Formats: sequence, C-alpha cells, structure tokens
Amino acid sequence: MRYEVRHRTLYRYSQPVSISHHVLRLRPRHCSHQVLHQSSITVQPQPAVRGDARDYFDNPVTCLTIQEQHEQLVIEARSLVGVATPPPPEPAQTTPWERIFGLLECSPTPGSLATLQFAFDSPYTRAGTDLAAYARDSFLPGRPVLEAAFDLTRRIHRDFRYDSSATEVATPVDEVFSLRRGVCQDFAHLELACLRALALPARYVSGYLLTRPPPGQPKLVGSDASHAWISVWCPEAGWVDLDPTNDRFVHDEHITLAWGRDYGDISPINGVIFGGGEHVVEVAVDVGPVPQPQEEQQRA
Repeated sequence: MRYEVRHRTLYRYSQPVSISHHVLRLRPRHCSHQVLHQSSITVQPQPAVRGDARDYFDNPVTCLTIQEQHEQLVIEARSLVGVATPPPPEPAQTTPWERIFGLLECSPTPGSLATLQFAFDSPYTRAGTDLAAYARDSFLPGRPVLEAAFDLTRRIHRDFRYDSSATEVATPVDEVFSLRRGVCQDFAHLELACLRALALPARYVSGYLLTRPPPGQPKLVGSDASHAWISVWCPEAGWVDLDPTNDRFVHDEHITLAWGRDYGDISPINGVIFGGGEHVVEVAVDVGPVPQPQEEQQRA
C-alpha cells in the first residue's frame, strides 16, 4: 500500500518568542517493510539554521533554529510512503520466551547488543511488581514468545479502556495500570514495561494508522492522529510489531515514523523556546491511500 501523510502542527504563543530551537521527527523512516518515496517539511517563520541528521536509534531528524520574533509557529510535514508488512511467523512456533535474553547475551555481536538495550527499564517504562505479575499470566513457563506477547496484547486491549482525558504525557506507567485507562502511548508503555520486567527486548514505535469513517460518512480532513505501538524481538523474525490499542499484529495500515525506548526518545517535536508565555497547540493529521504506479502493480 501507498499512503500520503500530512501532519500539520500549529503553536500559538501568548507572548512573542524571540528565539527557538527544535528537533523534529516527522519524516517516516526507511525499514524492511517501508519505503519513503517523497518527504518535505515546511516551517513558518523560516528557520535561520536548518539541518538533517540521524539520532541514536537511526531515526531521521530535522534540527532547526528560528531567530525571527514570532507569536505562532507552523510546521507541516508531507510524505509519500510505501508499506508492505510481511505476515508474522506462526506465534506457536517461536522460541520459548525464557531463552530470549540468554540467546542474545551469549552472542555479543553488534546486532545482539543493539537488541539487548531494549530489554531494560527506561524513564517511561519503570515497572513495579504488580506489572511483572500481570505479565506472567501470559508468559507461562515454556510458552513461545510471540504467542505469549500476543496474549498480553489482547489482555491489555480487554482490560484497559481508551480514555483521552485520563492521563498526560508524563503519567507513570504504574498509575496507568491502576487507572485501567489511557491512550495508545500509555498502552504501549504498559506493554513495554510488562515485557521488560521479564527481560524481553521490546521497543516503542511511533507513527500513523489509517482510520476509516463510519459507513456512509465522509472522512473528516485532519481527523487522523499520531499513533503508538510496540515491537517485540523473536529469533525467528527479528522485530515483530503489536498494537495493544487495537488488539492486532501491525499490518499495512500502520506507517512507522520512528522507534526508541519510549516516547521520550522519539517525540515528534521537541525543543527550547525563549519567551512565549502560555501556548496552545493544534495538530491535524491526514492519512490517505494513493494508487500504486502501474509498473509496481504489474510486479506485484
């Protein structure tokens, strides 16, 4: 599938901003199942300094400095992305979960060490004993890792209610567990905390999900939103993505922006401003399928 993605962010400040520095993660990354065909990021006011780079996790980033005094900032990213997610391996045929950490630890290659870093707590995924106990209801002795991880995904979807007013960005994962509600970011952090409590490598993924309007109703412009899910590592397939918010393996309707240990590593826009006072943020996201070129359809 091919998608056109538009992500527009507007900041309005109560007082002028004299200078600001920003790091943007708004350019979808190339990976095994995804190709970025086109991408552009426009910024108003025009930045005096701008450059592209890669962060620690090899996500594309855009760094910019705005030196012009301003009372609003508009950042708009447009991308054309091709997604072809392979089906996951048969969950029951994957390696028993207890063996995963040892397999990586006994093979100290750059790849295994890079994977192991995702098996430990991060600032947003520090879990107490209650979360470890919750995870173990899925991770029974000898159970295949992907079968257990998908069972955990289903339980989170069943036991937790989507509620956009229940939490904030910095809500601790133990509080989310107590509340039994939250948003996609919370559910991703919750599942990561459960997996890492058992020393299983898992990473946070940010991106977009194609949404569909109710039958007979038009899709509203700007009604889509950023999304978050997780990846768990298994020897048979490498990283396999799971979406606890929607109770599914990730497929061709998920578009990957970036991955890291948690949201703090890969927030779409962060930075420092001088001045500004109070501010209001408005975000509009559109994700729409576009026809594949005829030559690609013939190859498929």
